[in-house]
Amino acid sequence: MSNRTHHRFGALNFGVGALSLITLAGLASAQPFRNVASGDTYQNTTTLLANTDVAGNVFFEVSTDAGFSNIVTTANAAAGALVPAKTGIGGLSAGTRYYYRATDAAGNSRVGQFKTAKPTGAFGGFRMGVSGDWRGELAPYPAARNAAGRDLDAWVSLGDTIYADVASPAVPVPQATTMDEFRLKHREVYSSRFGLNTLGDIRESTSVIVTIDDHEVTNDFQGGAHPSTDPRFAGQAGNFINETQLYRNGLQAVHEYNPIESRVYAGTGDARLENKPKLYRENQYGKNAVVLTTDARSFRDQGLPPANLADPASVGNFLATSLLADRTMLGRQQTADLKADLLEAQNNGTVWKFVNVAEPIQNLGPLGASDRFEGYARERNDILRFIDQNNIQNVVFIAADIHGTLVNNLNYQNSLGGPQISSGAFEITTGSVAYDAPFGPTVVDIAAAQGLLSPADRDLYFSLPLPQREGFIQNLINATIQPFGYDSLGLQGSDIPATLLQGQYTATSTFGWTEFDVDPTTLALTVTTWGILPYTEAELLANPGLITGRDPFIVSQFRVDAVPAPSALALMGLAGLAGMRRRR
Repeated sequence: MSNRTHHRFGALNFGVGALSLITLAGLASAQPFRNVASGDTYQNTTTLLANTDVAGNVFFEVSTDAGFSNIVTTANAAAGALVPAKTGIGGLSAGTRYYYRATDAAGNSRVGQFKTAKPTGAFGGFRMGVSGDWRGELAPYPAARNAAGRDLDAWVSLGDTIYADVASPAVPVPQATTMDEFRLKHREVYSSRFGLNTLGDIRESTSVIVTIDDHEVTNDFQGGAHPSTDPRFAGQAGNFINETQLYRNGLQAVHEYNPIESRVYAGTGDARLENKPKLYRENQYGKNAVVLTTDARSFRDQGLPPANLADPASVGNFLATSLLADRTMLGRQQTADLKADLLEAQNNGTVWKFVNVAEPIQNLGPLGASDRFEGYARERNDILRFIDQNNIQNVVFIAADIHGTLVNNLNYQNSLGGPQISSGAFEITTGSVAYDAPFGPTVVDIAAAQGLLSPADRDLYFSLPLPQREGFIQNLINATIQPFGYDSLGLQGSDIPATLLQGQYTATSTFGWTEFDVDPTTLALTVTTWGILPYTEAELLANPGLITGRDPFIVSQFRVDAVPAPSALALMGLAGLAGMRRRR
């Protein structure tokens, strides 16, 4: 549900007009050293970034201790006026915590830390945080203020890491277009505001994995379509939207402001991917987990025309075209890479396979489906069928975009109108760090506007406490998806060995993030949704301390046992390994 106000600018001139770069830079208040970050961290390598306002050389030091008495390597990189310094680091040891210090040309320093991936074959647990969707005017994001202290192995920024098509304090124009506007958008969300720099703290505490959704460029763009299909790109050079200048500026800023390697596709034989930015990542964490992160935006075919929900024939045509037409959301090469890496992980004994996709892969009904995997059902079914037929176990899809948490098992079809077949996988969508309003209130207002809810029912929803609001939303979504033969929300009654521990299988009325914790001895996965009550920009500006002081609480939590369950002998061995690691 990416920005459902749907900013459509048509022929609007995207330039800043009289608003100069100097004015924009002044709105982003000077901070000598905003943050450091690490990312694309593997067993022996990482990428470091220093986000400083001081142009010139940045000196990086990497140590195995917080006092920097054992420096193992150093590096230099240049920072520009609006471009962070970034460098690759090699020669590291697997399964090791490192500390790094960046010193800019003015002598300002900041320190961060990261853990390299566990050695091949090692267990010992795994903990990851995931979220996406944060808007500049809602910084500094107290919904994620506890993430930096959770001793995460990785943090996934799952798209919509800026809203380039929404005015914000640093860039008060309706659409960023120039490089400096995109840069200021990124700088804004990783800067201190009202005494907090929550996302900066996360990036300093753990290594990050980064992908995009649409708002890194503009709402609901379809990178594999021709520029003429979208008035915001029409007339720009290129055979695909992912070749236009607007896209190229957006992606360049993503690479500049995130500690990730710049990679491109090569040798694919596919013009829409060849020499284009490659954000697909495979991150292996010993035997505990593999994290596969996709770019579901840059290579997709043009979306299907939305179905007229009041016309059964229109809905039927949408479903048939989505299921039968040979269309792609990920791009052929990325889909092949995903399947190959899932199969490899299963064959090499990796227990948990996490797949990050910006938009949900679970079926939520025809409303808004053009922008989700539901609008690319042939490819969706192909991926889920591959998982099922190859008996790839413990697959967890993680999505963002819709600004709320919905959990469901994943089924697929072999034919139009055919039975729903279990893939053995499930999905959880993570709520937004800060997008006003969250999924629940947004869906209720949409349903009321379309006459699907009475004014009295709408008012009832907003009068309910949080737990009852979740029941209301579940009933509303289930009433939408059950007529199509889709399973109700939640994992109860499915073949997923899950136990609900707190809350419900939805969390749609809060801002927050999701934690994935693989137990080092049982290998069970605990999924926790952390959240705070949402706030508006007006509420934040009226009383910043009241908002920034909110502490995240557990909104939802469930446990999923690994399949097959580890034997008693294996558990004893894992417990011994975990004990050895704790004693070191």
